[in-house]
Amino acid sequence: MKQPKHWAQLEERSILWGMRFLLRIYLLFGRTVLQVFLYPVVTYYWLINRSGRRASQFYLSRVAKFTPTSKLNSSLLCSYKHFISFANAIIDKLAAWSGALSLADVEYRGRDQLLAEAKKGRGVVLLGSHLGNLEVCRVIADLDQSIHINVLVHTKHAEKFNQLLNQYNDKSRLNLIQVTEINATTSILLNDKIDNGELVIIAADRTAVGHSQHVAEVDFLGAKALFPQGPFILASLLKCPVYTVFCLKQQDKHVIYFDYFSAVLKFPRKNRGQAMQQTIQNYAERLQYYCLKEPLQWFNFFDFWRVVNDGE
Repeated sequence: MKQPKHWAQLEERSILWGMRFLLRIYLLFGRTVLQVFLYPVVTYYWLINRSGRRASQFYLSRVAKFTPTSKLNSSLLCSYKHFISFANAIIDKLAAWSGALSLADVEYRGRDQLLAEAKKGRGVVLLGSHLGNLEVCRVIADLDQSIHINVLVHTKHAEKFNQLLNQYNDKSRLNLIQVTEINATTSILLNDKIDNGELVIIAADRTAVGHSQHVAEVDFLGAKALFPQGPFILASLLKCPVYTVFCLKQQDKHVIYFDYFSAVLKFPRKNRGQAMQQTIQNYAERLQYYCLKEPLQWFNFFDFWRVVNDGE
């Protein structure tokens, strides 16, 4: 059987030109007019992206087993709705980066506890994911001029896209740090950020390209899936409080959930493997909880489970 491409190696040039086009339309005419152009673009992407379409259907079949009342299934129609949800998230991404998103558009859960933690002088690690729209978190910086946010991104595509958006909003207090893997250099860089009382957001649901020796196999949506160890190791090295962050679109509002995860992550040498396994499983369970709240906002359009389950 042909080995599937790693998510970071998937060809995305077909959507990059679409993003550039959509951004120009959004800035010139606003969201309403953009909707007219949005559906043809995402429909084209859905039609040509066979692997993404299949992954979407497989994911939705898993969701259907957990939430039979959601009326979601592995049909092509539901997969198309999944991609449309992604397209609408792109518009929200554009709104966040262009400054069109205001505090009135966002609600928070657990914000006060997080800000109180950050004001103690030590920064906080936020474990994020590709569920919902993390770009909306740039609005957090508007709450307090002392808050600085750093986001780790893992692909050159993501870096180029965000550079494009930064052309239209150079006042953002959100700093993007592009890394191919989490290593000692990354740790040193981020330790300075934490020492300065800044927030560091790390997506903890995607493995790095060379992931074979640095992953944990945990239960997620009814099957084994690989989650990276790197974000959790990094959080433990930074010796700071750890929260999870999920930003979901609910009833035309962006709701950002900040949940306490750990005072400090520790992986004692004596039972390091077991402690890390349990920590990552805890994260996967929290991700699943929020994923089932808004299933169509899960934006991992690759086979999340195949690497583990091919031999089954």
